[in-house]
Amino acid sequence: MSLALWIAVHAAEALFCLWVLRWGGAERLEGSFASGLVSNFAPRWSAEGLRMAALILLVFCAITFVVGLFVPSLRCWVGGSC
Repeated sequence: MSLALWIAVHAAEALFCLWVLRWGGAERLEGSFASGLVSNFAPRWSAEGLRMAALILLVFCAITFVVGLFVPSLRCWVGGSC
């Protein structure tokens, strides 16, 4: 995966997580729509649970982003070939 695509994917994921955490996304996702974007169990979660999941995903996203910047071979998600 190219560096530009790596940055774009992680920027989109970070924006989604920030939307859930800070800009009212948790309230909008609360219910059945959350299962497609967060987890299969998400429809049963409250807004606070969705915020917690978004925070965990944001931390994981930041870690994988930094690792992928310095170790380009880890940017490959499927099959191991970029």
